[in-house]
Amino acid sequence: MPERVFNFSAGPAVMPLPVLEEAQRDLVALPGVGSSVMELSHRGKTYMDIHADAKARLVSLLNIPDTHEVLLLQGGSRLQFSMIPMNLLKGTDKAADYVLTGTWGKKALEEAVKEGKTNVAWDGKPGNYNNLPGPSDLKLTSDAAYVHITSNETIQGVQFQSEPEVGNVPLVADLSSDFMSRPVDVSKYGIIYACAQKNAGPAGVTVVIIRKDLMEHASSDLPGYMVYRNHAENDSMWNTPPTFGIYLLGLVCKWLQNEFGSLEKLQTQNEAKAQMLYDAIDQSGGYYIGHAVPEVRSMMNVTFKLGDEEADKKFLAAANEIGLTQLGGHRSVGGMRASIYNAMPVEGVEKLRDFMLEFKK
Repeated sequence: MPERVFNFSAGPAVMPLPVLEEAQRDLVALPGVGSSVMELSHRGKTYMDIHADAKARLVSLLNIPDTHEVLLLQGGSRLQFSMIPMNLLKGTDKAADYVLTGTWGKKALEEAVKEGKTNVAWDGKPGNYNNLPGPSDLKLTSDAAYVHITSNETIQGVQFQSEPEVGNVPLVADLSSDFMSRPVDVSKYGIIYACAQKNAGPAGVTVVIIRKDLMEHASSDLPGYMVYRNHAENDSMWNTPPTFGIYLLGLVCKWLQNEFGSLEKLQTQNEAKAQMLYDAIDQSGGYYIGHAVPEVRSMMNVTFKLGDEEADKKFLAAANEIGLTQLGGHRSVGGMRASIYNAMPVEGVEKLRDFMLEFKK
């Protein structure tokens, strides 16, 4: 096997090595089956067992209550930006509240306005999305169709430390970039959605966890694929599901269970990894400049820069030479972005921390 680098890509992101190795071993033929997962009928018992196992592991890891349905869909968060207002907002006289904490929240709003009334409950644009709202900052609609948040903004590197209080209004959250990185009280949410390619598997699978009663709200004139109820009634097989991606999702869940046992233990490691890098930034005397306000800094995406663009380029080139790759920040923020998702080993973060200290010298 060629030597692997430490890949800090924001997504598709690093995968757990044991998962890749198991998938590699069984790629041509699953033991006792004689065919690859990619060749199996999604209606056959072998794949149906894989499908059920992946869902069961998600339910166990996240303690998903019976009030919620787990759907395994396609289309990424982009499709959810449309499906959510189509199912919960379209045809009502209500407004949907959107909390804009970065790029992905803004993109979600762009789709929602096509389906009904919307209200921007808070917008972090004045600070280039380096902060999050406090409870008194939110201008919520009392009878909103739902309140939408992005729990972690990958580009700006800000993360909600806890859910905002929204009363009896359904809370809808894009958890794509911190999904399964820490415990979540699913009962507090109307919908949680997450594309898999950051923490849960490869690109192509989107996990949607939806409160069952909300699936009854869909307008009758929606295209069939856009109706959550159709997917729930057909166990996420209303169309052929992304079978290989779901197989890998199940392997990632198994790895989390075997390696950590619980998301509480995983959160402890993730916080320690992030703290290593934030300490290097905070103790650099201003040499490294963090983008996010310290109180809301992301545990998943550490964003920072040096004093000028030339220095940033030198940093990235030198890091790449020693196998610290995909560290470039998004153009809207600049600088560097170290995405340290669940599968990024502690050794990779230690190597980046040590490189930051040495580069400063």
